[in-house]
Amino acid sequence: MKIDSKEIDNFLVGLLKHVGESLREDSIKKMSVATKKNRNDLVTNFDKKTEKFINSEIKKAYPEATIVSEEGYGDSVKDMSGLVFFVDPIDGTMNFVKRGDDFASMIGAYIDGRPLIGAIIDVIGEKIYHGGKEIGLFVNDEKIDNPKDLPLVEGLVDVSAPMALANKFNVQSVIKKSSGFRVYGSAGIIFGHLLTGKEVMYMSYLAPWDLAAGRVMCEASGMSVVSIDDSPINMLESQVVIVGTQKVVSEALKTLKAR
Repeated sequence: MKIDSKEIDNFLVGLLKHVGESLREDSIKKMSVATKKNRNDLVTNFDKKTEKFINSEIKKAYPEATIVSEEGYGDSVKDMSGLVFFVDPIDGTMNFVKRGDDFASMIGAYIDGRPLIGAIIDVIGEKIYHGGKEIGLFVNDEKIDNPKDLPLVEGLVDVSAPMALANKFNVQSVIKKSSGFRVYGSAGIIFGHLLTGKEVMYMSYLAPWDLAAGRVMCEASGMSVVSIDDSPINMLESQVVIVGTQKVVSEALKTLKAR
């Protein structure tokens, strides 16, 4: 299969521009909200509408591709062969519902299991982070440099609130070694911060669609993306993931393994 990375990047940027315009309008409309696994796991009619739209556009442009997506409108993907897209229509649905900001839409493209192109839109901030190893990384049309490989003591870290509060995996010890602790409630927003050097680490339990786009871009920028036990990432499973500068991830793994 002949794949043009720049073509896919352009396609995803154009798609997310449209999604961003639509979601900015949707964020001020009355919405239908339901729960999934628990009272804090929300889904809205706009999550479903957005996923249907994104998936249909992908299928039009790349009919041979398969899609892994959050709300159930994708394919039943058993392996990573061929061109696979991962779709998170609204990442940070609680923020979308309760605050109307700090939410994102994310799409990651992989070819035969290899990270290819990632694209994330900070919807209210109107920033699209996009690119990959072959073409470089951008915020909108501006090329960005790789973040500095800072150690833990020199940077802020993001950890999911439930994980931090329960001190899962001894993560509070990692937090205490850093410059400070932040919680945003959206993987997409945090990936943007990592790519631009605002934070140095993110640790959370992530589903494939939460991780896919950010993984492509973070690895392309020289950062490490690993599972909690430092085993290879499985893109078809949910898992605890640590993303950050190489120095920070190395430090964090040593501390977390000391639990």
